[in-house]
Amino acid sequence: MSDQQEYTPPKVWVWDKPNGGQFASINRPVAGATHDKDLPVGEHPLQLYSLATPNGQKVTILLEELLALGRTGAEYDAWAIRIEQGDQFGSGFVEINPNSKIPALRDRSGPTPIRVFESGAILTYLAEKFGAFLPTEPAKRAETLSWLFWQMGSAPYLGGGFGHFYAYAPTKIEYAIDRFAMETKRQYDVLDRRLAETPYLAGDDYTIADIAAWCWYGNVALGRLYGNAAEFLALHEYANVQRWVAAIADRPAVKRGRMVNRVSGELSEQLHERHNASDFDLRTQDKIHVP
Repeated sequence: MSDQQEYTPPKVWVWDKPNGGQFASINRPVAGATHDKDLPVGEHPLQLYSLATPNGQKVTILLEELLALGRTGAEYDAWAIRIEQGDQFGSGFVEINPNSKIPALRDRSGPTPIRVFESGAILTYLAEKFGAFLPTEPAKRAETLSWLFWQMGSAPYLGGGFGHFYAYAPTKIEYAIDRFAMETKRQYDVLDRRLAETPYLAGDDYTIADIAAWCWYGNVALGRLYGNAAEFLALHEYANVQRWVAAIADRPAVKRGRMVNRVSGELSEQLHERHNASDFDLRTQDKIHVP
């Protein structure tokens, strides 16, 4: 165990100091807007307000997959919400998502705009709206939704647990890293055993369950999240996961979806805003609005 001084919690916790770490400036124990700020609106019925985190990528990948299928109604405007600058606490964003988390969607295709927040809810809403990537046969639908909700319940241990304490916490805490590394490897084993049985999580077909899970477990396995976490967790040992990760990573819509609302990393992989399919071919410094 570490030599850290033991912490004795007070009888009643009080927020009296920053918690440290990469996201300390935006963490707070209360909800609601901190400032007035209207959201921009583009020409398409679907308006997405997001960032290219794993949760944000879920929605942009699905939208690009829908467009690749010819669902022209899935054309969308995607606006970057810079969470490290607190954009998610603007009044316009909070109006769509009172939880102040990306992604958030407004569908203006009907007489009354519909707001949808939480990535799993958005995936389900869009899949049902456009009749793709979510089977309608009861058993297959149940399997898809089961794996989708498995991801929603499991990934916080991967991200907020392992990812935070391994990559972002201001101090390395052996107990916390060991605890969440063990759980993360257990989750990869769950995936690996399932993918030994079927090509995709819900069976033979690629669904929103794969999109949701890939954005977390795939990005970590590819070395795109949490530094050298893939090596630390020995993710090369999960052969079935590696096959699944590579197959999805190679899909053109996945490659496009990963770029949307990306504001860091390689410039060639950034598309800060997306308003038309041609934006992918016009990724110049001016086009992506690099500040």
